[in-house]
Amino acid sequence: MTGTQLQLPAVVAGTVNPAAGERAKRDGMARAEQRTAPSWAAACQAAITVMARRGVPFQAADLVREGLVDEPDDHHQWGPQLAIAARRGVIRAHGYAPSRRATTKASACRRWIGGGAEEVAA
Repeated sequence: MTGTQLQLPAVVAGTVNPAAGERAKRDGMARAEQRTAPSWAAACQAAITVMARRGVPFQAADLVREGLVDEPDDHHQWGPQLAIAARRGVIRAHGYAPSRRATTKASACRRWIGGGAEEVAA
């Protein structure tokens, strides 16, 4: 059987359960979104649109560095805002790069780029 991989139908103890991981991610993003001030969320969406129109890859930290929006009260609030913009087609994932945030040690961070719908989102 060259070229095939054994698939186990059960979740093995001590391994990652993708479905549980996705549920935990959704729950965490929903909690972060509920705690986000509407005024910051609106400013963040406007900032994302500005960066999307530039057509260059960016990270959340770039929005702050460019002076387009302030840091949120909780760094977990970035995720829901970026996900909202991605669902609207304003941005799309564009790989990963070391984080530009000063408070991290260059951990992997999602990069985004304009998704084509940023003209309609303004």
